[in-house]
Amino acid sequence: MTASLQELLELELPVIQAPMAGVQDSALAIAVSNAGGLGSLPCAMLSLEALREQLAAIRAACDKPYNVNFFCHTPPTPDAQREAAWRAELSPYYTEYDIDASTIPSGARRDPFSAAALDLIREFKPPVVSFHFGLPASDLLDGVKATGAKVISSATTVAEARWLESQGVDAIIAQGLEAGGHRGMFLSTDITGQVSTLALLPQIIKAVNLPVIAAGGIADANGVSAVLALGAVAAQVGTAYLLCDEAATSPVHRAALKDAGAVHTALTNRFSGRPARSIVNRVMRELGPLGQVPPFPLAATAIGPLRSAAEAGNLGDFSPLWSGQNPSGCREIPAAQLTRELGQKY
Repeated sequence: MTASLQELLELELPVIQAPMAGVQDSALAIAVSNAGGLGSLPCAMLSLEALREQLAAIRAACDKPYNVNFFCHTPPTPDAQREAAWRAELSPYYTEYDIDASTIPSGARRDPFSAAALDLIREFKPPVVSFHFGLPASDLLDGVKATGAKVISSATTVAEARWLESQGVDAIIAQGLEAGGHRGMFLSTDITGQVSTLALLPQIIKAVNLPVIAAGGIADANGVSAVLALGAVAAQVGTAYLLCDEAATSPVHRAALKDAGAVHTALTNRFSGRPARSIVNRVMRELGPLGQVPPFPLAATAIGPLRSAAEAGNLGDFSPLWSGQNPSGCREIPAAQLTRELGQKY
């Protein structure tokens, strides 16, 4: 680990656990941080009350650095025509599961960073605050910095990395195309500009004068060593943690990760409205992984009842089975053990 990373995050190991909304809570973050890495708490799906509870749990169980992560999307204006078209596309499945589409409410919960969330940051003062999909408005960003928190954010292109540097972040996550879950892209919606970690990382390192963290396809100590050798100050790892004891990964999702089919992933917007990497399942095969769906996060609403119905039968046909392209590191072990193994060659 370079001195710059030690000064920035005060980590014992150059390992950051990727924040993964929907499959983890504070338990995973606590285990990783206490093992010497940087544990991360995903906050985009938490109410303010739940966020307070999770931050209190971390404070009670961990005196090491940790990260809290927020989305920075602009809530979209609902488009009735687009919503109707999406529901029409799903209508055969509604019939199959005897679901009355007229009873499905509109809207979906994925809250961007807000003034109310900033109040909690001021109260709990987490050492690191990270953002996905860019950065919040300047007044909110200034408020986070005023607490003393280090600010990091994801870049999926060199242009995004340069923009983040211009906004005064402390470090940049170079999110390669292999990474599971949502792409952090924010300057463009064109996925043809998305490249692999080993292609993106050296380009961003060359383009900015900030510490750069590598993310995407890193599943073991050799992967961590490889990105460090390329100049990254740390590796951010997500998929490998999904089977850990402290992860809240659902039984259906866990089964998919352990199946041989886990090597088949694709970028899809079917589950949320934004491109995200998932294990290929029935709805992605039959409708195609990408389509004209309501904008993020509104696409999730119409497919939600199908997900629930299928999962009741232990099927992940309509579930977002987030996973990177390299699930080889997934093991049912304590997160502390995985963290130490990832950093063992440092």
